[in-house]
Amino acid sequence: MAGTRTAPAVPPAGRARVERAALDLFTVRGFEDVTSDEVADSAGISRRTFFRYFPTKADAVWGDFTGHVARLAEMLAAADPDQPVLTSVCAAYVEVNDYPDAELPLLRERMRLILTEPALLAHSQLRFAEIDRVVAGHVAARTGTSPTGLLPRLVAASTRAAATTAFEAWLADEDSSLAAHLHLAFDEMAAGFPSLRR
Repeated sequence: MAGTRTAPAVPPAGRARVERAALDLFTVRGFEDVTSDEVADSAGISRRTFFRYFPTKADAVWGDFTGHVARLAEMLAAADPDQPVLTSVCAAYVEVNDYPDAELPLLRERMRLILTEPALLAHSQLRFAEIDRVVAGHVAARTGTSPTGLLPRLVAASTRAAATTAFEAWLADEDSSLAAHLHLAFDEMAAGFPSLRR
């Protein structure tokens, strides 16, 4: 639109550097004991530049979460319509969380903070709600129901809980595979916990 100014683009490499500095400081000293100014100093940038990258200190923990949610939405939109809905959701969760080995140490720091840091719990619930909204929307579209209906909300909440549990199991075992935990969690849930029938 003519006359509209847009915000300057944020260089991905610079954002990643700030994110790395933030996660390292939060992991070593604790989230509440580190200020935004200290993160900026560690990353070699100004306070003003820090807030160009992340609106709040908590947002630095989540990194490019908007991109993560967008990728999940794209995968769900591209799902085979002949595939069962729950299978599509579980497969999309596994695919969007398929990280290269080189990124796993950073992911461990991030998820440990997200899942265990009390000061981040409220912020985390807002983020999780974004994921739930995308999943519920997909289920609603596939079933011809409202995204606020019981079934779409139930699928969104239960699949996110399964993914969260898989992440917690992965964090508890340094030598384990995140993908294996995700597959196991979703397989159990999708099949009605067959291991409990033995």
